[in-house]
Amino acid sequence: MEWLFRRRRVFKTCLSVSLFCATLVTIHKFHLVEERERDKLAVNSRVQHEWVQPENSSNKKTSDSHNAAFKGEGTTAVPPPRWDINVSSCPENSDLRTQSWFKHMDSRFHQFVLHRHCRYFPLILNHPEKCQGKVYLLIVVKSIIEQHDRRDAVRKTWGREKEVDGKQIKTLFLLGTTSLRKDHRNLQRLIEQEDQIHGDILQWDFMDTFFNLTLKEVNFLKWFHIYCPSVQYIFKGDDDIFVNTGNIMDFLEFKRKDPQINLFVGDIISRAAPIRNRQSKYFIPKELYDKPYPVYAGGGGFLMASSLARRLFVASEQIQLFPIDDV
Repeated sequence: MEWLFRRRRVFKTCLSVSLFCATLVTIHKFHLVEERERDKLAVNSRVQHEWVQPENSSNKKTSDSHNAAFKGEGTTAVPPPRWDINVSSCPENSDLRTQSWFKHMDSRFHQFVLHRHCRYFPLILNHPEKCQGKVYLLIVVKSIIEQHDRRDAVRKTWGREKEVDGKQIKTLFLLGTTSLRKDHRNLQRLIEQEDQIHGDILQWDFMDTFFNLTLKEVNFLKWFHIYCPSVQYIFKGDDDIFVNTGNIMDFLEFKRKDPQINLFVGDIISRAAPIRNRQSKYFIPKELYDKPYPVYAGGGGFLMASSLARRLFVASEQIQLFPIDDV
């Protein structure tokens, strides 16, 4: 019996030593994470897309003008007082049909290429009041009409509008329209009723498809340029993710002493190449793009300063649209 008690005392001693060591290791890890956060530099994103085009394309832009726009030259132009796009119809660029590269391209991309000059569309649902006052963080979520349950989950959790230490957080959802074959009228009626209740949906008059996700990006950048002169930061993400909004606010507070003009934080992907597997959702034919991708942030979620968003809007108007929105 005495042997058993002695064994228990030894076990307790070993357990105490183990817990003490584990505590030291945990404290050390926290110190490493804190040091890493201090050393983390904001990403200065330079958009330098190069496109495969016919040599005599009238849409070709010089790299000099593109870089100047991104650096902020000419960004002082006064935006229109309201959304100025009223016509949704946009004829195809039929001249492309005669080009050899177009004929050899996978037919799934034909409609995208024929209409990629169609950049901006009329607003069906608009909420410019979201940016009134001193909004600190604007949460912008990509969604589709059918995903009502996801939007509700976001509203009740990480996307809930609130004020933190006097800083306002507002939320918006970006939507297009449904296919006419998907009971379009009833779904549109439902989304309008949802918007009457919550008042947080921006909807444009283009069809919600995978290739049209880029339209949400450029239309939102234009909308933000017009209606949000005083918003400080934007978090942009999908409706199927979870974000710790408190951590975002803490991070911005931690970075507030640093220059914020180029703040861009996300899952940065480098040395990526276009996927050539035709079965992949992210397949890109060589006729459309034949170079490695530039460094980019995954579209699932990223945080950026409003000043960078405005310069991205200017830069985006000088490059052609690409069917994958985060690239």
